[in-house]
Amino acid sequence: MKHWIKRTLFGFAGLAVVAGSIAGCAGHRHGWGSGDSAEFRTKMVERVGSKLELDAAQKQKLTVLAEKLQAQREAMRGAGGAGDPRSQFKALFAGNKLDQAAATRLVDEKTTAVRNGSPEIIAAAADFFDSLNAEQQQKVRDFMDRGGRRWRRHG
Repeated sequence: MKHWIKRTLFGFAGLAVVAGSIAGCAGHRHGWGSGDSAEFRTKMVERVGSKLELDAAQKQKLTVLAEKLQAQREAMRGAGGAGDPRSQFKALFAGNKLDQAAATRLVDEKTTAVRNGSPEIIAAAADFFDSLNAEQQQKVRDFMDRGGRRWRRHG
């Protein structure tokens, strides 16, 4: 494959990664991103806890997982330097040509943030999931099979 084709394909792949991470970071304006994140986390733990019928130790493990996820999200938002992630992304397209060097830096910074935080998240997720009994684990699988749609009131 010619060098310029490879470079273009890698550029588009990198652009897709950056767009996805920025959309994820900038899209949802309530909950994790606002000043009431501790309150949101508490409500989320209580809601999931009631659906899965968690005991106190399991709720604590879920709280740790939620805290690790929140820290990862904040690290992703912070990666790429100061400023709004959306404006950082828009700046790549500000000139006549895509700023490939800046796009590469942004992808590298976001990837590093994910790579650095992932072991803690994986460990917390495993600790939580492994603490569930078989019925609770099946409820989690069923939730994922529904495509992550919200817990239903009657389901």
